[in-house]
Amino acid sequence: MSVGGGHQPGAAERLQLALDRDGGRCVWCGRPFARLVTPTREHLVPRAKGGPSWLENEVAACRRCNAERGHRSAVEWLEECERRGWAPDVATVERSLTALLDAIERRGGNRRARLYADAQRRRLRRR
Repeated sequence: MSVGGGHQPGAAERLQLALDRDGGRCVWCGRPFARLVTPTREHLVPRAKGGPSWLENEVAACRRCNAERGHRSAVEWLEECERRGWAPDVATVERSLTALLDAIERRGGNRRARLYADAQRRRLRRR
């Protein structure tokens, strides 16, 4: 999903759009969002690695997963989630990385984020 005209919605709206797009479960652990499992916006390419605060770079994740992932790469965290016996949504992560790369191509810039996202997508496909 992309927002046309260069306008990006605010954080709360992006969270709702991510929930609508990705479903009502944490992309990492698979827990359904409820009163005690609150959704957050999770950057696939972390801000510290040049990731933009764009809908295409955000997925819905529970607070626990968002905090525990830290600055680990998406693929490293997916593998950790699987080791823990959780059911991460690999297809959503791959689709979101592709959408981010497409958005960067359209909008330009974000070279660092593009390199990181492309490497993560390649790594996901080799698994």
